Amino acid sequence: MERKLSILLVEDNEEACDAIKQYIDDLDDVSLVGIANTSDKALEYAKNCLPEAVILDLELHQGSGNGLLFLNELRKLDLPFFPFILITTNNSSSVIYEYAHQSGADFIMAKHQGDYSAEKVVDFLRLMKGTILSKISSKVPEYNTTESPEQKSKRIARRINLELDYVGISPKHIGNKYLSDAILLTIKEPTNKLCAIIGTKYGKTESSVERAMQNAIDKAWRTSNIEDLLKHYTAKISSEKGKPTITEFVHYYANKIKNEY
Repeated sequence: MERKLSILLVEDNEEACDAIKQYIDDLDDVSLVGIANTSDKALEYAKNCLPEAVILDLELHQGSGNGLLFLNELRKLDLPFFPFILITTNNSSSVIYEYAHQSGADFIMAKHQGDYSAEKVVDFLRLMKGTILSKISSKVPEYNTTESPEQKSKRIARRINLELDYVGISPKHIGNKYLSDAILLTIKEPTNKLCAIIGTKYGKTESSVERAMQNAIDKAWRTSNIEDLLKHYTAKISSEKGKPTITEFVHYYANKIKNEY
């Protein structure tokens, strides 16, 4: 199976995000590890998901921070490799361009170009895929195998918690740790005894674990911003129920994260 190029999208325009996401979803050689509309969220994704490429909007007016701030903070992170940075911007300042390159940007694509499109942005990274992966491998020899199983589990657990936080399932909610464990277990080895296994781990009954997980999901879909839910949970939900079941929720995130690692 061909290895996919993992991409992080940092963009605050919802139409642009949707266009890029929809295009990537139809491709089998690239994958989208996350979408962030603020510098802080983008840094969390970069640290926990280790994207190989970043589509970075310099202007994050509808979010917070900006692309240059993200680049400066990204350089401070102790990452095993620095991702390929493709900047998209409405700015045409040569001074800004020079600063962006000095800060780690690899290529800049102007949004005001007549032929600019979501497809062109993604296709550029697809064209550069071999070069990007070779560059990463040369800087960090065998970086895919240097991570121990324990380190990988911890990194995936951080990624799961990040995803749960984005849909409004706080670490303070008891169902958060159960859902996190359920997703991690499903990534490793799918089973229909999740609640029983988790109950044994925490000394709880199977029914109490199931109830806590469903309550966490119910609360998120009742109180979280609908736009955040639609952005971060893209699986189809029954119109009758209006929220995912535990099984649907756990398998959605297990499949999403497993395909990226």
